[in-house]
Formats: sequence, C-alpha cells, structure tokens
Amino acid sequence: MPTSGDFFLTTSIARMRPSSPLKESHEPPGAHAASAAPQVPSGRLALDMLLASLLVIAVAYLLGSIPVGYVLVRLFRHEDIRSVGSGNIGATNVLRSGGKGLGAATFLGDVLKGASAVYIGGLIGVLLAPDAQLRNMQALAALTAVIGHVFPVWLRFKGGKGVATGFGVFLVAAPTSALCAIGVFALVLLLTRYVSLASILGAASFPFFAWMLVSGERPPFFIAVQFGVSLLIIAKHRQNIRRLLAGTESRFGASSSRKKTTA
Repeated sequence: MPTSGDFFLTTSIARMRPSSPLKESHEPPGAHAASAAPQVPSGRLALDMLLASLLVIAVAYLLGSIPVGYVLVRLFRHEDIRSVGSGNIGATNVLRSGGKGLGAATFLGDVLKGASAVYIGGLIGVLLAPDAQLRNMQALAALTAVIGHVFPVWLRFKGGKGVATGFGVFLVAAPTSALCAIGVFALVLLLTRYVSLASILGAASFPFFAWMLVSGERPPFFIAVQFGVSLLIIAKHRQNIRRLLAGTESRFGASSSRKKTTA
C-alpha cells in the first residue's frame, strides 16, 4: 500500500518532467529565420533580370560604338579616316594611313572600350540582378560592345571589323584564352605579314582556346557568344578573304596609297 511519502515523491517527479517531450531538431541554425524571411516573387526576379539586361545592352553598345580611330584622326590630323586607305575606322587603316602613334592609340582605345563594357556589364548584373549568372551578363556585354563597334549609330552603322574590341571584351571575360588568340594573331602576322589573315585565324582560334582553358561555370549563352563574336569578326573580313584568295591582299608594311580603296 503506497504511503504518503510515495505519493509526494511521485508528485514531485511529475512536476519536474516537461509537459511535452523535446524533439531533436535536424535543421541548421537559422533555418527558422530563413524560412520566415519574405520570398521575392518570381515575377519581380524576371523584371530585375530584364531591366539589368537592357541596361547592360545600352551601356555596352554605347561604349563599343565610340569610333576611336575616327575621333583621333579628326582631332589630330583633321581628316576623315573613312576617306583614306581602306576607309575602315580601325587601327590597321589608321596605321597604314601614316599615323603610327594614332594607330597604336586606336588599338589601345578599342581594346579598353571593349574591356570596360564587359567589366561594367558584369558589375550591373551583380548589383541589379544577383541571381543572374555573371558570365551570362559578361557575354551579353561582350556581344553588344562588338556589335556597337561594327555598327556604330554615330557613323550610320558603318564601323570597324571588331578585332581589337573583340580582344578587349574577352580579355575580361576569358583572359587566358584571349591572350592565346592574340598570340596566334602575332605569330601569323610575323610569318605572313597579312594583318587580315592574322585577324581571321586569331578570331577563329579563340572559341577553341576558351573551350579548353576556361574553368568553372560555362553557361550555353557564354559559349554561344564566343563563337558568335568570332564569326562576326571573320564575316567582316569577307572582302579580305576574297583578296587573299586572289593574291591581291596588301601585306603589313607595304606602301599604301592614301586614296580610299575598296574595303
């Protein structure tokens, strides 16, 4: 028969026990706080992505469309580079038209505007659309900057061939591959003295260097832009390809008439 002491001991133990058993939590610390955080609607994310992409396109195009060679020749020689040599606004025609310093400055300016477009484009993506892949934003800026150089609104959409600007955009997006491609350019130019052939082979080699050397995330759009920019540069050399096949292409260092010739 239970005694009064047993009754009090049992009552005390019951009071010490928790009213409900504790369950072991397998959730990481902060999981409840994270689940309680407000979720951004998918429509808002899509809008942020769209706005960021449009801003990248606008900024990259405007940077790429700056006609560096045209501006420099206008400022320092008071001439229209489109009326001399091949009529192209790129560094090669500026150089062949008698402006060695201006040719080097044109090349450097075209490289810098391409590199700046990709750097700023990636920054815009990070700030305005954090969920976007950085390399996709860089690729979008790269493509748009080269298009801006080839089809600048300021010169009625008649620009350069995109070699230096293409080198600049990928110097940021895929630096090792871009340096390898410019190495191919330098080697072919040294062996043949054809700037056009060096440009074509350098552009054609870039996607393959990128395929082998670019590490980490490689979204399909990033890869597609590599091939797209290279094909655009090669397509802009179609007249040079015809002259190479006909054996009438001018070699680097050969005397060039200042009168405009067929591009």
